[in-house]
Amino acid sequence: MIRVLLADDHLLIREALVLLLSTEDGIEVVADVGRGDEAVGRALALKPDVAVLDIDMPGMSGLEAAERLARDLPSCRLVIVTAHGRPGNLRRAMAAGVRGFLGKDAPGARLAEVVRQVAGGARYIDPQLAADALAAEECPLTPRELDALRAAAGGEPVSRIARTLGLSEGTVRNYLSAAVTKLGVDNRHAAAQAARDNGWL
Repeated sequence: MIRVLLADDHLLIREALVLLLSTEDGIEVVADVGRGDEAVGRALALKPDVAVLDIDMPGMSGLEAAERLARDLPSCRLVIVTAHGRPGNLRRAMAAGVRGFLGKDAPGARLAEVVRQVAGGARYIDPQLAADALAAEECPLTPRELDALRAAAGGEPVSRIARTLGLSEGTVRNYLSAAVTKLGVDNRHAAAQAARDNGWL
């Protein structure tokens, strides 16, 4: 029996996925949650074989949850199901150890197939998303520039970002300025949005 945890912040979608997987032989949904941080906590407690995660969730994104689970529960195979199949998201998911990545526009039966494949040790990447990822440009930002943008995305002042990251205010300004220049935008808010749109944040 493949034990599955589902995480999606849209209740209607989550309930539909639970119903879909519950009708499949050999698959048992052991938990369904609506927050990324809750997904991590429940997975660590229940130790499912597969965690199916949406990307955009409150508390913690599906990508952040995947990174945590890959580190803290390596026995759990990870699948991302998303409406945001951007190349940057796919790259980040693969770097986090995600073994399955498919869009929410995939046929319903595909999810059960992917869960079985991933539980068996294989990978599944939506072919169109994979092609798009290969054709897309690499993220031009350094990890520290991304950290600064991520911290700035909520509109926090530079002083708070500096405290959060353990950096000087001047260093934070330099990182944000470099990100703005590299992305060819007018300010740090536009840079954060551009990075988010490309799936780099």
